[in-house]
Amino acid sequence: MTMTARKNQAANDEKRTTTIRKPHLRGRGPHFPILDNIVQYEFEPGYVAFTMPSPKRIRVQVGPMIVADTTKALVFQESDHLPVYYFPMSDMREEFLLPSKTTTEDPFKGVATHYSLNTGITLVEDGAWRYLNPVKGCPPIQDYISFYWPKMTHWYEEDEEIFVHARDPFRRVDCLPSSRRVQVILDGEQVADSRRGVFLFETGHPVRHYLPISDTRLDMFAPSRYISRCPYKGISNYYHVTTPKKRHENLVWYYPEPVHEAERIKGLVCFHHELVDKILVDGVEIPKEATAASDGYF
Repeated sequence: MTMTARKNQAANDEKRTTTIRKPHLRGRGPHFPILDNIVQYEFEPGYVAFTMPSPKRIRVQVGPMIVADTTKALVFQESDHLPVYYFPMSDMREEFLLPSKTTTEDPFKGVATHYSLNTGITLVEDGAWRYLNPVKGCPPIQDYISFYWPKMTHWYEEDEEIFVHARDPFRRVDCLPSSRRVQVILDGEQVADSRRGVFLFETGHPVRHYLPISDTRLDMFAPSRYISRCPYKGISNYYHVTTPKKRHENLVWYYPEPVHEAERIKGLVCFHHELVDKILVDGVEIPKEATAASDGYF
């Protein structure tokens, strides 16, 4: 090996011993110690599944009854899945559980035993599941139970109701006021023009442009009865938009009472970028990103 090659090798060795994964250097970069303990699946090493403890008080309600209440929940993170809360059995009202004949099998977790919930007031069939013998590589969740989100009446983090699924601790939502000019074009018509928007940046999602309704073609709007829910923003309402060419169902949404992280978008309206002709910011067309709404799905 030449002198130059030895120097390069030494430099590379030095880099390998000074990564941000070293405990004494973690303050300089992402601080996720949990990532050091992930066990890979032997049959599919690229697949990731791990749990994180949640310090929040998490409660699940069926009808008028709280069926689980814990400050020791786990957030189960898994490749290609939304995060899921798992509750220690010690914080579950076990008297509400009824064994079910239903079982399901998952290659990354094992065979799930299902349970119905009967509070004496409300019956929910197959509303919960457990993995009593998780497969090798799965985090140790055998002493925990989880619930089918839509079958439960309410979910709470501390005293705030949450919707759709567990909040992901790796996701961030930033709502930033912007004086950049936003123009929305639909069926060849300019339907919004504003310099008073709030840009919403959400991890893993396209930037959304929330605008004062007074800066839109309100004469084209008609209220919709459709609503949707978001874990990070709250409950949204919708408008239909009718141009001279077409009526567009549920094209615009807004949050009348967003959760506190998204307070700045309260009452502002947002157009589905995927379904309009284009959105311009300071005269530059913003490229469209593929999302669940790209084909008109909400």
